[in-house]
Amino acid sequence: MQARNFRWLNALSILALVTGIVAGCSPASNNEKKEAKSSKAQPQSNKITIMVNLQTPVVPSDKIEKLIEEKTGMDIKFEWVPDGTYDEKFQAAFATNSLPQAAYIKNQSSFIQLRDAIKSQQFWEIGPYLKDYPNLSKLNKETLNNTAVDGKIYSLYKERPLARQGIIYRKDWADKLGLQAPKTTDDIYNMLKKFKESQAGGPKTVPLADRNDLIYGSFKTLSSYFGTPNGWGVENGKLVPEFMTKGYMDTMKFVKKLRDEGLINQDFPVTSKTDQQNMMYTGTSGMYIGALTDAGVIQDKTSKNVKEAQYDVANQILGTNGKPGVWALPGYGTLVMFPKSAVKSEAELKQILTFFDKWFDKDIVNYLKYGVEGEHYTLKDGKVVPNADTKLLEKDVKPYSTLALTDSMNVLPLLYNIPVEEKGFKLSDEAVNFAVQDPTVPLNSPTFNEKGARIGDIIKDATYKFMLGKIDETGFQADVKKWQDEGGAKIIDEYNAAFKGGK
Repeated sequence: MQARNFRWLNALSILALVTGIVAGCSPASNNEKKEAKSSKAQPQSNKITIMVNLQTPVVPSDKIEKLIEEKTGMDIKFEWVPDGTYDEKFQAAFATNSLPQAAYIKNQSSFIQLRDAIKSQQFWEIGPYLKDYPNLSKLNKETLNNTAVDGKIYSLYKERPLARQGIIYRKDWADKLGLQAPKTTDDIYNMLKKFKESQAGGPKTVPLADRNDLIYGSFKTLSSYFGTPNGWGVENGKLVPEFMTKGYMDTMKFVKKLRDEGLINQDFPVTSKTDQQNMMYTGTSGMYIGALTDAGVIQDKTSKNVKEAQYDVANQILGTNGKPGVWALPGYGTLVMFPKSAVKSEAELKQILTFFDKWFDKDIVNYLKYGVEGEHYTLKDGKVVPNADTKLLEKDVKPYSTLALTDSMNVLPLLYNIPVEEKGFKLSDEAVNFAVQDPTVPLNSPTFNEKGARIGDIIKDATYKFMLGKIDETGFQADVKKWQDEGGAKIIDEYNAAFKGGK
């Protein structure tokens, strides 16, 4: 449904572009130029509207909002939209030219689907202006490049750790069995097998807890250890999708083996993240492959059920080349864009960028991430200790953390009470040294924008079917051929043309 909606939006984008061209050829264009010139000279309003996804059950109090208004001198109107319906609401507002002045784009996938609209000049290009602002000028150039469309920057990005994926495992189980931290895929298999044989978590032990997510679950991280490229890789000078590489097939065989031997939950293709984590919290499972930054929560919640539980983390797993490697995010999650339907002039855009430059100031960024000192957190040795009242934090602060665009610039450090949590963040930071990037992130494929999500389901379904034993290698290759026939071959050609052309 989402892909169909965006195809409809792409059509609207093209229509809008054609309309703009026709209008530009008409006598009326001179009047429009005069109006635009006049609007630049007019004093700008101190009001700003911002559309953002709400990741909590209720809209937050306006406590933080008022503090930010005082610091920026702006009257802010937040349009809070429930996370589950955000893309749908965004699409509707985009189609009716009713987006606010600043709109948060939910994730990389949502952003990719907007590329045609961006290329048809429906959003402001902001790259040339960033150098003029003290904070925005410090944004990471590589990450900005990953957001580029035809080499131009149209958005501010929400900073994300490049490579936070790894292994969280029950150290107390491993110690009793004489097992060291895993360093290879064989070590991972042997640890899971020992957990099963020893019934470390009781008769119903499920060594590895996984969920229905080929990216943020176990699969993609394991595939890094088998030498699979991140999304796309270069073979013989040509870009190829990850599922056409040997590493991908080896990963599917590995996970199938785990399932056949009862070393992973049998229903992982339909298991939710909540159920996956509950297997850890209750002491049933001993390994979780995902974000290392989850280690603190997993340790805390498991300890409440199993007092002796002790976790450790690992991420320097040696791949087929004998070196560590793990897939990396493009350095951003959410993005902020500025639609021309709402931002009418260059002067207005500059005022909005001035506002977002202050988004990185020490006071504002810490309001967004932690709330008010003395009420929502205290400082100990210069580090943040959050209020133990989680309901207060959810009411006043948590929704605003979605708005924060940085995890590093002017951000107060957290005080970690759980050692494994601190180690998880430390290893995530160090993983930048062996992170594997997706070379297609800054590239454009019109066919991928139009069909990528839909035909991607062909590969997703085929991957699960292989791991469940419903098809063999021949069956999987038949589905790869189907993907190629339904647009995949054209996607490969377009990405390679862009790769060689440098955009």
